[in-house]
Amino acid sequence: MPIRHRTVLTIAMATLCGIPSAWAADGASITLYRSDSPALYASSGDNNANDGYAVVRERRSVTLQSGVHDLVLGDLPNHLDAEAMALGFPGGEAKVISQRLLLGQGPNAALTGLTGSTISVLGDNGQALASGTLLRAGEDGLVVRGNSGTTLIRQYAAVNTESDNFPTGSSLRLRVDASRGGAANAVLSYPTSGIGWRAAYVATLQTGTTCSMQFESRASIANRSGRDWHDANLTLIAGEPHFAKASGPRPMMMRAMAAPAAAEAMPEQSSVGDYRSYTLPAPVDLPDGSISQVPLYAARTLGCERTELYENGGNWMPPQPMLNETFNTDSNTSIISTLRFTAFESLPAGYLRVLTADRNGVPQFIGEGRINDTPKGSDATITLGTAFDLRGQRERTSFHVDKAGRTMEEAFRITVTNAGESARTVTVREHPNRWRQWVVTSSTVKPSKQTTDTLEFKLDVPANGKAVLDYGVRYTWTADEQPQS
Repeated sequence: MPIRHRTVLTIAMATLCGIPSAWAADGASITLYRSDSPALYASSGDNNANDGYAVVRERRSVTLQSGVHDLVLGDLPNHLDAEAMALGFPGGEAKVISQRLLLGQGPNAALTGLTGSTISVLGDNGQALASGTLLRAGEDGLVVRGNSGTTLIRQYAAVNTESDNFPTGSSLRLRVDASRGGAANAVLSYPTSGIGWRAAYVATLQTGTTCSMQFESRASIANRSGRDWHDANLTLIAGEPHFAKASGPRPMMMRAMAAPAAAEAMPEQSSVGDYRSYTLPAPVDLPDGSISQVPLYAARTLGCERTELYENGGNWMPPQPMLNETFNTDSNTSIISTLRFTAFESLPAGYLRVLTADRNGVPQFIGEGRINDTPKGSDATITLGTAFDLRGQRERTSFHVDKAGRTMEEAFRITVTNAGESARTVTVREHPNRWRQWVVTSSTVKPSKQTTDTLEFKLDVPANGKAVLDYGVRYTWTADEQPQS
């Protein structure tokens, strides 16, 4: 097979020094902020997500040259806030004069991470085109400095590196002024996106006459940042800090990895400003393109309350009495199943999946809902779905307005049917909101709850049967509140 010619341009630059590089060390400390971005947790699509927010602090071992010279730090995430990156030398061996961020994006993203390292460039038949230090990787080719000069290679087939770790992501080129040459330790800190966490809860309902559930709490950590982290020390922040930069990293699976933990090794919870923090008890690996899960709290049994809810109307209140006869006459037929429980500890926002055993004892999914940030002792309620065997019907049975007497009376009939094989208790929630002053004038079932804008009744509906509720309300208002029309 004929060999196609490659274009190789050699530039004599014998005085140019090689650029020392420093790879990311294991054991970085990462503070992760909660994010609900679908892009982070999607099971498909672009792995390069610019959502989520984290602050990373990592150690770098560098080799310095005495005086002013360039240094490249590779293996950085794809999305960085260049204005917030900082490199320090705890031993005072050098100071940073300037820095430039080389983004690890586009067709040369992987090669950008090799800037400053020793490479070999090969043609498509394996012949060596050049070897030496990679100075730059761009659309116009590779710039490689070898023993005989510097070569610009526009066409090539492969690049080999002597390093065991092929870096990914972006790189940071720094100009430093070192007081001495030799090995030194540096600390690099930066905010990044493409990584975040949220809470993931699983509740398995228990059998019995009262509502109880086995409750599991986990943190789902998504990494789509463009780089891996090994043995990372994580602190998770629950809450919603304000971010001023609209274009910067923002808080909002390729493969799922469950991180095992001993029952006694739970995150340490604390306060950070107005937020909650969870420091994980052991380092974890966060491969790029993965979702890792770690426990937040030990599994436990919690009491709960199941409600079958039939609701009409809402809490809106008009600026004056609503005398229109057709107001608030809508009716739906769906009865919604809900689950409520009391938080045993501070529960960060996330999603709760609810399971229950079928007739064979196999846990089956029956609904999922979002839990907002819930302080200890507060109630959390989620909607499980629409009850299959239950239906509701609402019809107005009377309506009368006495403008001279400034009164208005209205009555409704609620019918709930149950096609199931067991009796059910349904909560009927009504919103008398024609005006803020009202009283119940009659009801065939005593209200179980009454507030300024809500009426609730408990209806016991027999198996393969129905239950009927009739109730009426009277509205009153003053002369100053009398409608003009």
